[in-house]
Amino acid sequence: MKESNIIWIIFLVVIIAVFLFIRFFVGGPEDDWIKDSRGVWVKHGAPASVPAGVEEQQDAVTCAGNLYQQAKNSGINFSSQCLGTCSIYSIDIVHVPRTSEDNLIENQCSDFREGKTSKFIELDKEGEIVRIV
Repeated sequence: MKESNIIWIIFLVVIIAVFLFIRFFVGGPEDDWIKDSRGVWVKHGAPASVPAGVEEQQDAVTCAGNLYQQAKNSGINFSSQCLGTCSIYSIDIVHVPRTSEDNLIENQCSDFREGKTSKFIELDKEGEIVRIV
């Protein structure tokens, strides 16, 4: 073999090794759970296990949707108010973008203020998740 061919083969092997290193050691696992920009757990690929808190959050999101639908069916005028609780989550309606009304104590869930719930799910007036904290 010519010396130039050997150099090209070595170069390609190094490039492939660098790519694999970046993909698997720096890039992290492909099959995993990640939090999106709103704080919602999202399945990425086909993870082998479910991290602690994911199922609880998913159940709370379903519960929040049910609370929203019940309030909507009762004819409530959504502004900035607490809809109730789901497990350790308080469910709150907020404006998008947030306004000073959303920060008023009387519009926040008393269970969260009193420490009965430790997290909250904020929904917009259409029932879409704004954020989960």
